[in-house]
Amino acid sequence: MKQSPFVDRTNLHVAVIMDGNGRWAAQRGLPRLMGHRAGAEAVRRTVEAAPELGIRYLTLYAFSSDNWKRPAPEVNGLMRLLSSYMRSEAANCYRNGVQVRVIGRRDRLQPQVLEAVRAAEILTRPCNRVFLRLALDYSSRDAIIAAAQRLAGTGDFSREGFSRALGQSIGLDGTTPDVDLLVRTSGEQRLSDFLLWECGYAELYFTPLLWPDFNAAELERAVREFHSRNRRFGAVAAPAIVSEHLLASGD
Repeated sequence: MKQSPFVDRTNLHVAVIMDGNGRWAAQRGLPRLMGHRAGAEAVRRTVEAAPELGIRYLTLYAFSSDNWKRPAPEVNGLMRLLSSYMRSEAANCYRNGVQVRVIGRRDRLQPQVLEAVRAAEILTRPCNRVFLRLALDYSSRDAIIAAAQRLAGTGDFSREGFSRALGQSIGLDGTTPDVDLLVRTSGEQRLSDFLLWECGYAELYFTPLLWPDFNAAELERAVREFHSRNRRFGAVAAPAIVSEHLLASGD
């Protein structure tokens, strides 16, 4: 078997804003819900491709808190689709070592969605090959406010403390590493209230592909682009430091 070129580059946290389902359906004269169904297939392809690309953490923006503003038939259809996806994919995720967790609010979800979410989380809890986070009824701004409220009066205003509180505010037991690479499909170039704290130093990759057309090849292009970039985190690249030292010393 051919070895993956990313075998030594593991533990990436990739976040994806899955955009363009509605436009994909409109281009084909189909109902918007058909675009969401096609988008669910893209989710499956992406999760399956992740391990070979060194992706350990994968966070997908499934439904934002602002998406409740959409027409009720579309929202109800999306909820049914999410419930169906959780039920149908839980066993497959378990077999492939994928742990599923939902982040975001749960108090506004329909009972059948909550039941499917809990069943998938319980079944896949022992898995640790890939950590799949589905952002559902999620708002980064609301999560940040909730984390600040948790910390009020504790005196723990460190970044680590805030990160822990932020994880707790979206339903995680611990913290998830910061996002390394943020991908957005459909040509749009904005964060849309997604993982604002966690994307502080994320590399951004925008593709014109609509989400239902997203595949393993495009994910690999995004990861290759990520590895080609020089991530300095505010510091100076090593060659520049050497050059400045030589100039200062007169050598």
